[in-house]
Amino acid sequence: MLGTFKAAVAAADGPGMSSMGHQAYQARAIETASPEQLTLMCYDGAIRFMRRARLAHESGDRGKVSESVGRAQAVINELNVTLNMEAGGEISQNLRDIYLFINRHLATAVMEQRVEAIDEAIGLLQPIRDAWSESMNLEQQAA
Repeated sequence: MLGTFKAAVAAADGPGMSSMGHQAYQARAIETASPEQLTLMCYDGAIRFMRRARLAHESGDRGKVSESVGRAQAVINELNVTLNMEAGGEISQNLRDIYLFINRHLATAVMEQRVEAIDEAIGLLQPIRDAWSESMNLEQQAA
């Protein structure tokens, strides 16, 4: 998960838009993050890319829509492939189904120029992200 996520984050702002110092800071944050924190970063990144795609759609920049959706899909794919299907059982299967649905929805958003599909994808992923964050907070409080 670490390698692919590092690549996605490093490319997040595109060439020339991020300073080397900021990239080094991001890389260090990723390298020192726990698996739980990395998962939260992935959720945040996917949602951020989807929001960028929505803004690009509103401004009529189809190229940026496609690029941002592609990046969101890459992060969603990373979340999907890192699921532990053995240990996670039904929960992992349900998450896999949601991730695959979100990716299909994002593809539809690009192909049919449907911003509503992006909004729906965000609407599906945001509560999962929030629940993950809350579970991390509860775990920290219990420790």
